Amino acid sequence: MRAAVAVSQDASNPLAGLVLQQVPDPVAKPGWVKVRVKASSVNMHDVWTLRGVGHDPKNIPIILGCDVAGVTEDGREVIIHPVIADANAGEGDETLDPNRALLSEQHDGGFAQYIVVPERCVLDKPASLSFEEAACLPVAWSTAYRMLFTQGQLRAGQKVLVQGAGGGVASAAITLANAAGATVYATSRSAENRALALELGAAEAFSTGDRLPERVDLVIETVGEATWAHSLRCLKPGGAIVIAGATSGTSPEADLGRIFYHQLRVIGSTGSTREETAAMVDFVERHQLRPVIDRVHTLDEIHLGFQAMIDGGLSGKVVIAIP
Repeated sequence: MRAAVAVSQDASNPLAGLVLQQVPDPVAKPGWVKVRVKASSVNMHDVWTLRGVGHDPKNIPIILGCDVAGVTEDGREVIIHPVIADANAGEGDETLDPNRALLSEQHDGGFAQYIVVPERCVLDKPASLSFEEAACLPVAWSTAYRMLFTQGQLRAGQKVLVQGAGGGVASAAITLANAAGATVYATSRSAENRALALELGAAEAFSTGDRLPERVDLVIETVGEATWAHSLRCLKPGGAIVIAGATSGTSPEADLGRIFYHQLRVIGSTGSTREETAAMVDFVERHQLRPVIDRVHTLDEIHLGFQAMIDGGLSGKVVIAIP
């Protein structure tokens, strides 16, 4: 089968390590399922792997692609829960399993004609979504769902700030929070992404660091150093900031005085459990939500999709269609 394989890592020239090549079809071992991939979306995680960030070089070569939608051998249309882990090793929460792995970290990912995954990772695709749309959900939307509803305990009527509206997790968080009945404020340096945030359901969108009209109950934070101080200032006393990334840096000034005086809660969040992914899929179906796609490429054009991710300025996901 054809696959896009990470064969090397180079921080300055990541695409040099992305190679399209023929590889053997995977074989499903007991308890695993073979899926014919129809679409797989690009994540920054794929770029970081090629740059050698957070990916053990001993796991190279490996097929990239964390987000997968496809068809099982018995004709079931599915999406793949992207975390391969043991809930028992995480005391009931698979995201706390120290050996958890996202697809394409220890197990081959979805930029290929076929993939094999544990049976528990196979979920029914929402009938209302195309394969390309469904392939946008597993990583970003499940991460956002966990941030909002498990870690953030979001309730209808609350106020939410989503920093960095152009990102995949942030865009999903805006859509999900709005559908849940929250008032959503969003920030971005980009006028185009602020406009997109409004289209997704944000009540108002602001330039990064601008003053909000009111303080919020919850901040969704994936930017890090560049927005951290603003995130803390925007919280109500007793509010919570949930962090699932730090693309601008991991070491902001903590401002512990504000945190303890206003009794703010700082909560980390990583990935999602299978149950949260299933709940997210059900939420998307019930509310008839649709992820935004910036562009679709074929597997042969995958380098163009990766370059678009590296260049930035996207308004939605980059999807690789694999007919």
